[in-house]
Amino acid sequence: MTPAAFKRSIRDLQVWCSSCMVAFAGSDPIAVLIGAKRPSATLIHRLAVHPDHLRQGHGRHLLTSLSSKLAILGPPRIIAEVPEALSPACGLFSATGYVQEAALTDYILQKPDNVLPEVTGGFLIPLTIDDLNANGLLGADYPETCWQRSVETLTARKDEIAGIAVASDEQIEAYVLYMKSTEDAETEIVSLRSFIDDGGARLKHLLSQLGVATLRFPKVHPAEISKEFLETLGFHPIGRQRLYAATARSA
Repeated sequence: MTPAAFKRSIRDLQVWCSSCMVAFAGSDPIAVLIGAKRPSATLIHRLAVHPDHLRQGHGRHLLTSLSSKLAILGPPRIIAEVPEALSPACGLFSATGYVQEAALTDYILQKPDNVLPEVTGGFLIPLTIDDLNANGLLGADYPETCWQRSVETLTARKDEIAGIAVASDEQIEAYVLYMKSTEDAETEIVSLRSFIDDGGARLKHLLSQLGVATLRFPKVHPAEISKEFLETLGFHPIGRQRLYAATARSA
């Protein structure tokens, strides 16, 4: 992580410096915990131990120290999104009292070359985060998501996020928000929703308009959108992360 990336995470993810900790052996830093804080919870954004100091309890010590601090200062809820392939990390969180609440799935869509036909009854419009907010679509009924695609993150990154929607005279019927990567061949989906029961036709049409070869949709919470519906749109799972949660308590 570079200084620029760290500063960016403070803005985008609300990394909270007082929830960040470093463990030392003498004068040498050997482990680090980076936490992000919002009123609802603290996220363990990064947890790393130097390879020469693994399995000596440093990671567990950082987690329990943060838990003791949050038991006093709050918020009491602590979460972590851990790649399922990192078995030692998953084991660490389980051993420290964290419970898996959900599985977050990474999806990918290899876009077809052909463009789907126009959707009858609606018209395409560009869309921004401010437009969604003005239409009341970022309120309490917004679906549960991972931290990096929550309403707070979308709002912080609104100048970097593009969008497209199908709208009628009365409402936004479906929309896709996305961020293009530095490589034009890939785009990250940050949100997609449909408010019309059309079997996904509107969303398929919107996705076809993005004009890239590959679409990534990371860390999809099962409460956000179903696996079956995403497969209807052409997405395929490529990885999973475990959403762990714990309640802060004094050591």
